[in-house]
Amino acid sequence: MLKEYQGAMEDLDKADVLEPNNAFTLGTRGNVKRMLKEYQGALEDLDKVDVIEPNNVFTLMSCGTVKYMLDEYQGALETKIRFIIFNQMII
Repeated sequence: MLKEYQGAMEDLDKADVLEPNNAFTLGTRGNVKRMLKEYQGALEDLDKVDVIEPNNVFTLMSCGTVKYMLDEYQGALETKIRFIIFNQMII
């Protein structure tokens, strides 16, 4: 399974070179990094997505989880609250 994630990372890195700041690429790469427990790198990618697409529900969930894993509890809580508020607005 690890090889599949590493292969995905290589492809996502290439995609990022071809089209920098693509929210889908950055979000996917952030989530792959999260699964590989590369939390700081994941947070960097997910934070970029949050600037490009504020209130993206997938980004907010992943970003909150990564912040929690980095012991950034206040930031994790604030991100999860944004997720809850945004979800209530779209329901």
